[in-house]
Amino acid sequence: MAEILFPALFLLLAFGLPVAFAMAISVFLAISLASSYPHLVVVKEMFAGLDSFPLLAVPFFILASEIMTGGAVTHAILRLAQSFVGHMRGGLGHANVISSAMFAGISGSALADAAGPGTMMIRMMEKGGYDRPYAGALTIASSVVGPIIPPSITMIIYAMQDQNVSVGSLFMAGVLPGLLITVMILLANGRVSKKRNYASGEPMPSLAEIVSIALHAVPALLLILLIVGGIRFGVFTPTEASVIAVFYALIVGMFVYRSLRLRDLPGIVLRAALTSGAVLLILGAARAFAWVLIIEGVPQFLAETIISWNLSPIVFLLAVNLLLIVFGLFMDPLPGVMILVPILAPISYALGIDPDHFAIIVIVNLTLGLATPPVGSLIFVVSSTVDLKPSTLIREMPPFFLALAVALLLITFVPFLSTWLPTVSGF
Repeated sequence: MAEILFPALFLLLAFGLPVAFAMAISVFLAISLASSYPHLVVVKEMFAGLDSFPLLAVPFFILASEIMTGGAVTHAILRLAQSFVGHMRGGLGHANVISSAMFAGISGSALADAAGPGTMMIRMMEKGGYDRPYAGALTIASSVVGPIIPPSITMIIYAMQDQNVSVGSLFMAGVLPGLLITVMILLANGRVSKKRNYASGEPMPSLAEIVSIALHAVPALLLILLIVGGIRFGVFTPTEASVIAVFYALIVGMFVYRSLRLRDLPGIVLRAALTSGAVLLILGAARAFAWVLIIEGVPQFLAETIISWNLSPIVFLLAVNLLLIVFGLFMDPLPGVMILVPILAPISYALGIDPDHFAIIVIVNLTLGLATPPVGSLIFVVSSTVDLKPSTLIREMPPFFLALAVALLLITFVPFLSTWLPTVSGF
């Protein structure tokens, strides 16, 4: 069946079919043409992929993100980031990057980062004298941290595929790599801003102004501490944390910032339901796709073949990076995690690689695919919001690709970045 599965998948993706439908249809074709299994087994596997209690966290985190992305919350984060770095050379670009990192702790999604504060920062940067294509490219690069800084939907899905890690340990493991990526993008923006003379016209705010702005942003940023701290100290599970995040977001939006009205809730719930439905369709189709690979023995064959090569951990990690980068060019992170983790994770453990470290390598690699052509979702989201051709944005990306590549190599070969926080926090 595998000889039909993969050609059908790539052909359907080439025709522009959504990933979930492409995977589901390729599975149906493989079963119809090369097996005696009933078609009902595909539906059964898709439902089995969604029949999981930890998976309930996904729609609730998406709903919390939709509630928190209201104007007041987004403006509070943008003002805080701008107060810290807005007066520096390239300050609005720096504020874009820092606000994306802050917003990542609320949304858990790269696309939400780009569509929310990213869009607002592009407009502000253009008014401040930045080229619009550059502002869009910077937003694409800075949004990559969305699924890496906790909470992260991708990490929840990863933990469901690998019993050697937990959602809590992955949340902790993603903090330093996410901050490292943020620093690398800041350095790239600083270099380009100096070269193009993107000077800031913003005056440096006084200490009193910074404190006032920071206090205004505290309720939004406390959501990060609530989720990570609650999970770390065993107050609640990740699934329970997602529900608590929804109620916290409602309280903050309605009674603290007062930007949320009861009449806004139906639209918010609808948007969250549509996003959750799209995510769950991908997960269900990926489960059916992975089932075909398993019964065909593909994971076992690949694992035995790679182990027989007697690769050192360093060579194996280099090969994994190359494989995941190529895979990420054509596939979103969620199906990538569900298909590849059952194959690659056991091999990494046999080579003595720390489970949390390997998980972050996989997640970062697949997330970078969101910012790379030809299928990078971030490119198309930003191009539609700023009315630019994707090719125009891609031409501005090389400095950020270099920064992301350096960050990826450091994350790969400095395990401390991924293992220190889980270790000291008891995971």
